[in-house]
Amino acid sequence: MQKAARMSQPARPPGRPREFDMETALDRALRVFRERGYHATSIGDLTAAMRLATGSVYKAFADKHAVFMAAFERYTALRQEQTRNAAARGENGRERLRQVLLSYVEHSQGIEGRRGCLVVGSAVELSAVDPVVAARVSAQLKTNESFIAGLIREGQADGSIPGHVEVDATARLMICITQGLRVVGKARLPLDGDRLVAIAMKLLA
Repeated sequence: MQKAARMSQPARPPGRPREFDMETALDRALRVFRERGYHATSIGDLTAAMRLATGSVYKAFADKHAVFMAAFERYTALRQEQTRNAAARGENGRERLRQVLLSYVEHSQGIEGRRGCLVVGSAVELSAVDPVVAARVSAQLKTNESFIAGLIREGQADGSIPGHVEVDATARLMICITQGLRVVGKARLPLDGDRLVAIAMKLLA
């Protein structure tokens, strides 16, 4: 597994100047991976989306898998920032968690919803056959769950969430809800966000 992980890192000769902005290129690549999935995306699809010559892609990455892993890291970093920004809008633990759920609803609708979540897509398509991706998916879900558990504990500390709420089990159920929202959004089913979030918040009663 470690060997596979090393092979998936960007491979560029030392000292050679990069000819493109990496973050912009990865943002374009991850849109393709989110919409089509890993197996249905070709190097040709990636070079077209990234607006790069094939040679430029191979100078920066060992193969398609390396592009995917770099895009995955970029995606999870961006989503973590969005989630934390959403939580920051709340005045206490309960409200911060509600804002996080509303953020998931927002990103599960419209263009973002149709593109889907790269973590969810990777879990479904690759986790059973790619141990490197499986490890990253598991780590990301645990990170998300830990963040939600932290918000529940904050709520219990500030009195906005009852002390009898089981933190770990509730955080796990919240992860099931948030990831389920992304699946429903990918399937283009309508979401009554305020109502769904209100029901989910009853878990904290």
